[in-house]
This record gives sequence, C-alpha cells and structure tokens, in this order.
Amino acid sequence: MYIHSAVLFRNRLFYALVALAGIVVLAGLYSVHLMEEHGHIITGMNNQIVWGIPHVFAIFLIVAASGVLNVSSIGSVFNKHAYKARAPLAGLLSIAMLGGGLTVLMLDLGRPDRLLVAATNFNPTSVFAWNIVLYSGMFGAVAVYLWTMMEGRMKPWSKPAGFFVFIWRFILTTGTGVIFSFLVARQAYGTAILPPMFIVISFAWGLAVFHIVQSAIYAWTNKVLDDYVQKRMKNLLGVFVIAALYFVVAYHLTNLYFARQSDFERFILSDGGIYPMLLWAGYVLIGNVLPLALIYLPGFGKSYHVNLASVLIILGGFSLLYVFIIGGQAFPLSIFPGFEVKSTFGDGAISLYYPSAPEILLGLGGVAVAFLITAVGIRMLDFVPHEDTKKFH
Repeated sequence: MYIHSAVLFRNRLFYALVALAGIVVLAGLYSVHLMEEHGHIITGMNNQIVWGIPHVFAIFLIVAASGVLNVSSIGSVFNKHAYKARAPLAGLLSIAMLGGGLTVLMLDLGRPDRLLVAATNFNPTSVFAWNIVLYSGMFGAVAVYLWTMMEGRMKPWSKPAGFFVFIWRFILTTGTGVIFSFLVARQAYGTAILPPMFIVISFAWGLAVFHIVQSAIYAWTNKVLDDYVQKRMKNLLGVFVIAALYFVVAYHLTNLYFARQSDFERFILSDGGIYPMLLWAGYVLIGNVLPLALIYLPGFGKSYHVNLASVLIILGGFSLLYVFIIGGQAFPLSIFPGFEVKSTFGDGAISLYYPSAPEILLGLGGVAVAFLITAVGIRMLDFVPHEDTKKFH
C-alpha cells in the first residue's frame, strides 16, 4: 500500500511539473506574440543593446549543452567506466538544452520566419550562417550517438560516434565564442581569447547542470550515488570552475593591458553600477568562491554540498553572461580614441537597459522547453544511469 501510494504521488508530481513547464512555455510564446504585435519597444532593448535577457538565457543553454557532453566524452572517448553509464543522460541533456536555447534565439529574432531565408541562402562569410550548420549538425550527431549507445546492434559504433561528437562540440562552442570575437563594434569583444574561454566555461556549466539533474533522478528513483563516482565528479567540477575563472581573469587582464580598453574595464570592474556588482558578487563570489569552498573545504563535499555548489555555479554563469553580453553592449565603442564624441543620437553615451517581463518570460520559456524534453525523455526511455560499481572499485 505504501509503495503504491509513493508511485501514485510521483506520477501526479511528474504530470504537475510537466503542466507547470507547459504553462511557462505558453507564457514565453505569449511574450513573443506581444513583441511581434507591439515591436521591441516593449522590451528593454534599444538601438545600442540589441541582445537582452533572452540572449543571456539562450547562450547559457547552448554553451551548457556543449559542456554537458563532457560527461559522455570521458566515458566513450577516454573509456572511464564511472562516466559511461551517464553518457545517454548527458546526450539527452545536450539535445534538450540546445533545443531550449535555439528556441529562444529563433523567437527573439523579431521575424522568426526569416530563418528560412538563412537556411536556404547560405552565406559563407557570415559567422551566424556557420552556426546554423553547427547547431543542426550537433542535433544530428548527438542523436546518432544516443542511437549507438541505446541500440544493442549499434554498440560497436558507439566510440567512433562519441569521438565525432567530442570534436563537433568543440567546434560548436568555438563558433559561439567566434560570434563575439569577430564582433569589433563593441569594446568588450573582438579578442581571440573568447573561443577558448567559452569552451572552458562550458565544461563547468554543463557539469553543474548534469549534477543537479542526476541528483534529481536519483532522489526520484530512490537510488544512491556511489561514493567513488561522487568524489570523481565533484573534483572534476572544481577543476572546471577554477579553469573557467582563470580564463575570465585572463580576458580582463588582456583588456587592461591595452590603453584603449582601460575605460571599458573601469566601467565593468568598478564604475558601471550593476555590472561590477554582478561580476564580483554574482560571478566571482557566488559562482566561484562559494562553490569551491563547498567542494574542497574539509567537512564539505557531500552530495547536497555539490548540488548547492552546482546551483551557485549556474547563477554565477548567468551573472557573467549578463555582464559580458549586456554590459559589453552598454559601453559605447570608442570610434575616435582620445576624443569626446557627442551627438543627438547618443554616440559616446552609456546605454541603459532594464529587462522587461516579456524578455524574462521568453528566456524562462527556453528553460521550460529544455525541462520538458528532459523530463519526457527520461519518462519514456531508459536514460537513468545503470552502473556496475565493480568496474571502478
């Protein structure tokens, strides 16, 4: 009787969560309708800040979708048994987050139907056109990879497919970083350090998302994560967080070295209002210092500590992207260094941005899409990790 009640409760909770996610998706679609009906004047975006909160959500989801595949790559490509059982779940999460992120991007274009023009008229000189190929290729590559892992006859092809996905996700994340590094119309961008920085931060954000989803699945199915696997994944998460912080520091030190970037760095690091606050308190403290303490300090490192650290890493990731994307656009481009530029159009002025409800709902709608794909996928197919602990003890 108790078991039946527990199963019934979980079933009802599952449908309640799916219904809630569906409502969030509908709210996001309604926000898109409002922006189509009234124009982007109802958002916080303007002529200078053309990428707002929806892009923060979208880029986080896309970058994390690449990084979460690191779990499957360690298992399939590097033959680590502790990660092999988690490769299918990592593949599902990658497709889910990529789908959620691209949904936000497509609906934030203002004219989503124009995507057909980009798809049927390829422009090899546009980095955005390259990413259409990279994103669609990622969907196909991960789908084939999942097929080789979950279909018995295809098992011999699992390692080659995993290696192909391993290469493709590096190219995809490089393409995301290249979008900014090729963009010279903003002071924050136009540097070659951005592609490797995006690759490394994808590792930390993807593994943080994986930790949370895996913990939720284990709690849902009354399973206990093996201590050896917990320790390995916890330490790996800490290494990725440190590496990501190193690249962010290197990015700002590179900017500080050039005199033309000193005003921008002063704006981001100290004088820019919300941007320095989000960078230091949101990214450095919440997204790095506290998670590393929860992972490595004596007395910590337990499962619930790592889950909390993962949540903080994700919050820090959103803070970093807000500063990088929106703060990078808010600061004006120095067209004539050493001279003050003024005009009625607002040249040389720092732009203000206040996120609107439609923007936030659109971003949350993308997260809800990723949740729905993940929840339904786990419910319908066997993505729950099944591991043989004897192989790594």
